[in-house]
Amino acid sequence: MSSFPYTILQVVPRLGSGGAERTTVEIAAAIVEAGGRALVVSHGGRLEDDIMRAGGEFIAAPVHRKDPASIFANSRTLGRIIAENNVDLIHARSRAPAWSAAAAAKRAGLPFVTTFHGAHGAANKLKRWYNSSLVKGDAVIANSRFTGERIIADYDIDPAKLKVIPRGADLSVFNPQTISADRVQRISKAWSEGADDAPRFLLAARLTPWKGQSLAIEAAAKLKSRNNAGNAPVLRLVLCGGAQGLPKYEAQLRAQIDEYGVCDMVQLVGECADMPAAIAWSDAVLAPSTRAEPFGRVAIEAGAMGKPVIASGDGGYLETIIDGETGILFEPGSASSLADAMARLAGDRALRERLGDAGAARVRAVYSSRAMCDATLNVYRNLLGRGA
Repeated sequence: MSSFPYTILQVVPRLGSGGAERTTVEIAAAIVEAGGRALVVSHGGRLEDDIMRAGGEFIAAPVHRKDPASIFANSRTLGRIIAENNVDLIHARSRAPAWSAAAAAKRAGLPFVTTFHGAHGAANKLKRWYNSSLVKGDAVIANSRFTGERIIADYDIDPAKLKVIPRGADLSVFNPQTISADRVQRISKAWSEGADDAPRFLLAARLTPWKGQSLAIEAAAKLKSRNNAGNAPVLRLVLCGGAQGLPKYEAQLRAQIDEYGVCDMVQLVGECADMPAAIAWSDAVLAPSTRAEPFGRVAIEAGAMGKPVIASGDGGYLETIIDGETGILFEPGSASSLADAMARLAGDRALRERLGDAGAARVRAVYSSRAMCDATLNVYRNLLGRGA
């Protein structure tokens, strides 16, 4: 008999490459592995095939739309899907589809789960009302303590409904023992510009201002200035990520690289399809977000690969990184503080290795994808009447 004889419907606006989308794939795989049926309703995207490879079922619907008419229509669509597939529980991962899913779950009398993948701003009553769809769940999952504290502060929610479940790294994918030399070599050839013997720093994030690419370029310029005076080692900085509808920002970054005279140090390479190999190629990973990250998955993926992380000292990074033990936290928004941290790691291989080893051990102990999936399925079981 199946240990998880349930059909779970996850609803996510799109299936791109973000944290919510990747978590959707991981949970779908865990549901199927446990013996259940995993349905995913989304407008779609590059991870559709991943859902199906995991044994899940993808159903296309315009749940990315935010206008009231679409939200109402989507609630009816979800109702049909629930009835046709004997769904046992519905899990919404974003605000607009959560409105649709909440209505559909209520009509069908089903348990309803939501996840805050970000600590959404609630600066005014209208914004707070729109965000409140995510506190309508019978269980509300926060992806970090930071996010959970923001939820409690901003919304009228029973604390007993709130479940803090950190995201996890897939240790079978982000495992240095499984990354072949050929995979790393392909990355190295693709990113061949610059001095190959210089320490390699990777900033992997979509190109959007708050991810800190501009700050990292400024820090690199400060390091180059110091190096000209003989005070800092040379390094390479690769900015990996797609523009995703922000071509002007990408153009600004390229202009900034030219203006600061760091073309020999900084390179924009676009999206990368093999992130584990990209991290393996690097000596250290940057996460210089200029606003607080609710969680910041790149830190644990780098940690799983045994690479030290330099991150902004706020938000979720205060949980995932122990400063000076598994990585380095710098003053948020400070190019000088970031440059100091980069120089510290660039000039000390032993420190990089020590921090990387400690980070890997902590990720294995605390932040695995398996732990995240098990905790989420236990939330489902408890709502469905079969506690862990």
